[in-house]
Amino acid sequence: MSKSFQVSRRTAIAALAAAAASISTSASAEDFELKVSHFLPPNHTFQKELARWGEELEKASGGRLKLKLYPAAQLGPPQRQFDIVRSGVADISIGLTGSTPGRYPVTEIVSEAYVAPSGGTASALTSRRMTELMPTYLASEYPGMKVLWGMVTAPLKFHTARVALRKADDFKGLRIRYAGEQFAEVISALGAAPLAVPPGETQDGLAKGIIDGATFPYEGAQSFDLGTVVKYSMEPGVSTATFIAVMNPKKFEALPKDLQDIIEKSTGPEMAARFGTALDNAEKAGREYMVAKGVEITTMPPEELNKIKGRLGALLEKRLDALEKGGKPARKFYADYIK
Repeated sequence: MSKSFQVSRRTAIAALAAAAASISTSASAEDFELKVSHFLPPNHTFQKELARWGEELEKASGGRLKLKLYPAAQLGPPQRQFDIVRSGVADISIGLTGSTPGRYPVTEIVSEAYVAPSGGTASALTSRRMTELMPTYLASEYPGMKVLWGMVTAPLKFHTARVALRKADDFKGLRIRYAGEQFAEVISALGAAPLAVPPGETQDGLAKGIIDGATFPYEGAQSFDLGTVVKYSMEPGVSTATFIAVMNPKKFEALPKDLQDIIEKSTGPEMAARFGTALDNAEKAGREYMVAKGVEITTMPPEELNKIKGRLGALLEKRLDALEKGGKPARKFYADYIK
């Protein structure tokens, strides 16, 4: 073999190695933009916290990983938020479990009336607790999705346009917009008629008298500007709304390992608690907004509130029994959640 051929061969090998290294470096340095969907308005706490998360991901990745947010159901209606992640329309979404009743049955236990950990109803606590229990009890309810974290709102209040709720029987005959099938059961058990009204149409429905009341946490009532159309809000709240942040697993697996690690480190119980804290702050601000709009905060005497709790407690037992008969670890999850 001639010396010149050996030199040429070594040169070619070196060039190929350099090209391969260049391709590898280029691939690892590729930029990625993830589509993030939710159905709440752009002024909602979720939008603000997702934007904050996006800034953190971009900084941690040196600008290689970015989020593009699609609020207000741009990519799909509330009941499709989980499906659009499974299908790949969105890469990440925050879905409301109550919008598809019966699909996530163990998760829905969290939203039963007066169910909360012994430490209280603060969203920072309830969101963290639910997320901590996900690997054991809940993740299997979300096939085709990678669960990132969960969020539990403050207990939803009854906001009414014309009738103050001061006694258990004051619910009778009212038409109330509900947030999920469980709240429909609650409303029916109290003697009112549950009506399915999209969140964005609630204000108009109240103003026109199509509905007499609606169920929202204060932060949600502020987001949809209900303080302009209701006169009363009843405390304490009754049931919570449960949201789950999920990601398309194929999209996650297609990311370079270092970007996967960044996502993993930024999600889970800590992120749940952070979103929960933001919800708690928004709940306080929402209550202040309602009072500033002239809304009267009403309460019931203990004996009247106990009547409500008695009627609604039967719904929880009925759900737990049905899930246990179906082979679900309902009572174990419930016991661990309320510790």
